[in-house]
Amino acid sequence: MPMDVMAVLKRHRIRPSKGLGQSFLVDPHVLEAVITASKLQPDAVVLEVGPGLGQLTEALAGHAAHVVAIELDKRMLAILRQELGHLANVHLVAGDFLTIDPIATLRETLGLTPNAPLPYDVVANLPYYITSTAIRHLLSATPRPEAMTLMLQREVAQRIIAQPGDLSLLALGVQVYGDAQVALDVPATAFYPVPKVQSALLHVAIRPEPRVPEVELPRFFQVAQAGFGQKRKQLHNSLVHNLHLSTDVVRTALARADIAPQRRPQTLSIEEWAALARALPEASPQNSSETER
Repeated sequence: MPMDVMAVLKRHRIRPSKGLGQSFLVDPHVLEAVITASKLQPDAVVLEVGPGLGQLTEALAGHAAHVVAIELDKRMLAILRQELGHLANVHLVAGDFLTIDPIATLRETLGLTPNAPLPYDVVANLPYYITSTAIRHLLSATPRPEAMTLMLQREVAQRIIAQPGDLSLLALGVQVYGDAQVALDVPATAFYPVPKVQSALLHVAIRPEPRVPEVELPRFFQVAQAGFGQKRKQLHNSLVHNLHLSTDVVRTALARADIAPQRRPQTLSIEEWAALARALPEASPQNSSETER
């Protein structure tokens, strides 16, 4: 039987923290949908971010070999230890996920050597105020997760799955590594306290290799960040301004990549960004001085 969230809150005399964006999943049907969407195997290692009261943690423990849950709120950790202490495959870690090395934490918690294989999945009801930062943190890990199943603000989930024409830097950052789809739209009433926004369950299947070669990723993201730095401007102007390259250099690179200079950054595909990153040279002092005149 799923955890009775209201009973747990009452028993421990706890009020959710607005500052930490705490809203607890209380709808058992949505909880079941999270487990289904995660497609966990019995031998799975799961990293959970922000377990809160542990209702999702408890459900995950019944479908995975190990659940490593990282929690920032000391009040919640005390509850988790009491409510889930009987589950031998649940490992609680105190700390701020954004400052923790997730791979080192998984290895240390599970007693793995530095070179041991570490396939793992991420399943989390992310605090909405850290969503973008947390996703970047997860995808910059080595190794990356095999899949991520995340409860997000619906607007953010829709941004992540957007196609060229409406792409954002966040969408680019996720789609270069994996295939994302919304598994379920989730009403605000599925949570307590009821948040002011609607939610969605996002599943991202991480590719064995990213859509851009690993060695090219730093420059790829540098160029994309420069392009999106002034989203309302034409791509040519954004690149000249943010990469400190001359107009002629940028126009030549755009022509090589077969991209019209008046295009907006949200219209480019991943493949076009990759081609542009290859065509653009690194800035030189001479180029920088030209753009500053």
